[in-house]
Amino acid sequence: MSLGPLMLDVAGTSLSSEDREVLHHPLVGGVILFARNYESPGQVTELIKNIHALRKTPLLVAVDQEGGRVQRFKDGFTRLPPVADLGIIYNKDRKLARQLAEQTGWINAAELREVGADLSFAPVLDLDFSVSSVIGDRAFHRSPEVVADLAHSYMRGMDQAGMAAVGKHFPGHGAIAADSHETISIDERRYSDIRNEDMLAFERMIHFGMPAIMIAHIIYSQCHDQPAGFSGFWLKEVLRKELDFQGAIFSDDLSMKGAAGLGGIVDRADACMQAGCDMFLVCNDREAAVEVIDGLKPEVNPASNSRLLRLQGRDLLGPEPVRESQHWHQAAKAVESYGLKETLDLDM
Repeated sequence: MSLGPLMLDVAGTSLSSEDREVLHHPLVGGVILFARNYESPGQVTELIKNIHALRKTPLLVAVDQEGGRVQRFKDGFTRLPPVADLGIIYNKDRKLARQLAEQTGWINAAELREVGADLSFAPVLDLDFSVSSVIGDRAFHRSPEVVADLAHSYMRGMDQAGMAAVGKHFPGHGAIAADSHETISIDERRYSDIRNEDMLAFERMIHFGMPAIMIAHIIYSQCHDQPAGFSGFWLKEVLRKELDFQGAIFSDDLSMKGAAGLGGIVDRADACMQAGCDMFLVCNDREAAVEVIDGLKPEVNPASNSRLLRLQGRDLLGPEPVRESQHWHQAAKAVESYGLKETLDLDM
């Protein structure tokens, strides 16, 4: 029972013969789905069922389903407001904001678990410093204490629906204007500033039992000369030792420009694994994914495998359709009650 360290994507709404061949490779451990892979709940249920059926140990199936600008599955799913709306509500009514966060986490996870998905890469734990266009209202709040409080409730809702939460983007993406999807991004703050602000939300969530974390493709130049996802300092010394994180570590997409300084895609994948990532993503570039498969030597890491296996979705929802349950109706009503503003879709 093993899962490889590579998570990649598929081209369409069903599996091609090439997809099936690639997904059988022992280096592959997961599939990330995008908007192009989705037509309807029934179609994506069949797609995920076929992905899971390929291997004796089912591959992890993940999707970015944060809400607001980042929601891949839309028609047939509850439209989730940006989590910044919860932060605005928190400023006026903390109890209500926590309740809404828990209901939002539950409905997000429950609807995804109903179609078979294992993971939503959520919640975002970055702070809203009002400078990052790519983070912005994807962040709960400026205060790390508020972010941790709301994210804790959100994670609790996800867990009740049978899904593990994945906090991102460690150690914090919100303090720079540059978009790491498009450029090599550098944060010049001192370690003490990052530790006392951005990392506080991650530390609290680790204490609350967060099962997985995704790493930022940002160079924190006063701390280490490599992007965090390729840095043993950030992953082994800080995340594992200082913060005592025992869960799974995901890289962000290695095809992003923020990862480009590490050489070719095989070099990036190898550096990522050596730094301490359990699973790395190669998205929207099948040629690069195949290059990794051909060029990276498979190695079984029992500790990584154990951490990844714990992220497989759990069946906690019962036999009735989710949308017929009283819990769903209550959660849908709660989510519909607090969308504060229109948002633009962000297809990344």
